[in-house]
Amino acid sequence: MSERQHLDRLAGLAGIEPGYWDIWGNYYETSEETKRTILAALGLPAWDEALAETSLSTVEDEAWSRPLPPVSVVREGEALSVPLSLSTAAGDPIAWQVTEEGGRVHRGTVGRADLDGDGVRQVDGHTLERMRLDLNLDLPIGYHELRLDGAKEAMRLIVCPRRCHLPPGLADGGRQWGITTHLYTVRSERDWGIGDFTDLGDLAEQAASLGASTLGVNPLHSLFPQNPEHASPYSPSSRLFLNPVYLDVEAVPDWGKSDEARALMSSPEFAAELARVRALPFIDYTAVSRLKMQALERLHESFRRHHLEGKRKSARATAFRRFREEGGERLRRYAIFEALAEHLGEGGRWPQWPDAYKRPESKAVAAFAKRNPERVEFHEYLQWEADRQLGEAARRAADAGIEVGLYRDLAIGADPNGADAWSQQDVIVHRGRVGCPPDPFSLLGQDWGTPPPHPRAMRDQAYEPFIAILRANMRHAGALRIDHVMGLMHLFWIPAGELPKAGAYVEYPFEDLLGILALESRRHQCLVIGEDLGTVPDGFRERMAEANILSYRVLYFEKDGDRFKGPDEYPALALACVSTHDLPTLVGFWAGADLDLKKRLAQFPDDDAERGEREGRVHDRWLLLKALEAQGLLPDGADPDNVDGIGMTAELAGAVHRYLALSPASLLMVQIDDLTGEAEQINLPGTNTERPNWRRRLSRPLSALGEAPLLRILADALRERRPKAS
Repeated sequence: MSERQHLDRLAGLAGIEPGYWDIWGNYYETSEETKRTILAALGLPAWDEALAETSLSTVEDEAWSRPLPPVSVVREGEALSVPLSLSTAAGDPIAWQVTEEGGRVHRGTVGRADLDGDGVRQVDGHTLERMRLDLNLDLPIGYHELRLDGAKEAMRLIVCPRRCHLPPGLADGGRQWGITTHLYTVRSERDWGIGDFTDLGDLAEQAASLGASTLGVNPLHSLFPQNPEHASPYSPSSRLFLNPVYLDVEAVPDWGKSDEARALMSSPEFAAELARVRALPFIDYTAVSRLKMQALERLHESFRRHHLEGKRKSARATAFRRFREEGGERLRRYAIFEALAEHLGEGGRWPQWPDAYKRPESKAVAAFAKRNPERVEFHEYLQWEADRQLGEAARRAADAGIEVGLYRDLAIGADPNGADAWSQQDVIVHRGRVGCPPDPFSLLGQDWGTPPPHPRAMRDQAYEPFIAILRANMRHAGALRIDHVMGLMHLFWIPAGELPKAGAYVEYPFEDLLGILALESRRHQCLVIGEDLGTVPDGFRERMAEANILSYRVLYFEKDGDRFKGPDEYPALALACVSTHDLPTLVGFWAGADLDLKKRLAQFPDDDAERGEREGRVHDRWLLLKALEAQGLLPDGADPDNVDGIGMTAELAGAVHRYLALSPASLLMVQIDDLTGEAEQINLPGTNTERPNWRRRLSRPLSALGEAPLLRILADALRERRPKAS
């Protein structure tokens, strides 16, 4: 083969796609330079012909070099056929053992002559033969193990259902509705300057009283306590653990026994600062974090004194120890990372730490943890209490009648400077970033700043990192929204330091990941929603529907040519909503608040671009009014031909939501920001320090939510989506 052929074959085996179509139908071929850069990031250097040939041999030999692959994922009811790779000098017959997840054991032997052969290859001086072992077993769904006698390594055999869980109220065409919120924006009379888990439970009870079946929240992932102003929930430190800033300090059981914590809160200086942050229209993360951590440290001290020291064996101590045991190495590494971040500084950015601390398994890290057991324990304590409080909010939601339950959100990745990236350096590719090619949302493409997972490393670990993330985020949830769900099939990799135009798509084991997602969804009784905005591969949405994954349909984007799609054109297996955190609220959309903001921040390249967007917005408003008119939903006196004379009233906002309520979409989600009439969106993509993203609080407290005019106007339309009484 020529050097180009070596490169192309290696890139293909590594999953680098040869090119992609953008949303406008333009094709972009992946350049040789991009292929070489991504291959190097994958540990397969191909800078010249010799390196490319060596890397190609490495990849081609890999499947032959172990008797069994690390993992095999099959669907329930499928034939179990496993590839074997054995030396021609190995013994005959072959003995195997399958151990089911529940402990049941199956054994068998088979002669080599009875196996279908799949070729012979020389690897490292050994002659290896590929064969297929057919297992005549009817295994239940779950995680099982296949082992060959004499082999050092076993294979994980994952049997998956074909479809994700659908709650009874959504099965067979059921239609329900819910409220979405970003928890930090929620305001109450007792908060500490930010929404918390008690507020979440309060909101769930209010939503239930209105007939809602679910309550959606932003990603609750752990951020950066040492850099509180790093506030984006979509760029977390860890997707495995919760953000302690959402703790309701006064709801921690240790509050009642901590004279120190209560004294702190009653001090004039503390009380004044608490009153200040509570009244702010935007969250002061630094001040809120400082207030909460001061109190939480005192609560941990009280917990140690009353439950852990000496020979005490209280129920709380037992529960804490059980939580630590269940969290295992992942929880311990996370807690050590947080303690190290406090000690070493750098805002928690571990790549800036001394080399001795850059690997979690290093002797220096172990020595630090041994010297600082109480500080490590403090961060485990915060996670324990956060898990308890989130679980309590979920229980309150269920008790109030929230049928689907809490709807959590899973970010596409984690920040390269955070705990996950430090803890999982064998899975995370630090020489790449995830983003997207140009689309109407961003004409230059986007770099989301999160490093991608290594496809081969995920498979080598039998998908355990992926399974752990699903389990962590389906915990205490009845639904899970997966941000950029196309990442199950492929991710747009951008070489570190390059612009999005230098990126390419890298494939992931889609069917394997989809099967595992269905398995965990079933086990957790958790509905799955796939955020499928942007460039969607052909056939992807159809495959999602086959797996019972709801498509994510945003009104602003649901157009067909020069018209908004009618309600009957929405799919049944979908979540329909007006807007998202990255888009203007309904009030903001109508008034062009987002366009005013872009002008203020000089985001328009020239006057013509601004004029074009403003004219396009007027046209979109007219199209929306015409769509409402076609359904008989226009409020009295509203004339589509007098767009400038119509404001976004509660009646018009109600008509827009009733429009979506007519659709067969399984879920209609109403943004709390639209209920409270907010004009400013939570986040403006493409900005960071230019404006206070992820900080704006609601103008109306929870206690006044039921008085929102839009809720009263929507009552009848939403009532029709309530689950029928059995």
